[in-house]
Amino acid sequence: MIAITLVALIALLHIYIMILEMFLWDKPAGLRAFGLELDFAQKTRTLAANQGLYNGFLAAGLLVGLALGAAGKSFVLFFLICIAIAGIYGAATANRKILFIQTVPAILALTAIFIGI
Repeated sequence: MIAITLVALIALLHIYIMILEMFLWDKPAGLRAFGLELDFAQKTRTLAANQGLYNGFLAAGLLVGLALGAAGKSFVLFFLICIAIAGIYGAATANRKILFIQTVPAILALTAIFIGI
């Protein structure tokens, strides 16, 4: 039950990130969330929308895995590992806080799945 809850929360987090990156990147919420200047955000809006789309795919993968129940465990594991790796890369190349926003929750969910809680 804990594992399912964690996976669902991570999917919701990635839907939120998708919305921020695709639709709110150059709006006050996006500027605040990512610490951006308006000029930079306007120039990188298309790039951010592309990132947002990928975050949406990650969320969709987790949700499909959850919807499949036990048969979707491999789906969930694959997408959690992708999220953990993306978080490590993001922390190394963009902002360290990405490690705590993406990687740590993914590792917690993976741990919960593997220990069966």
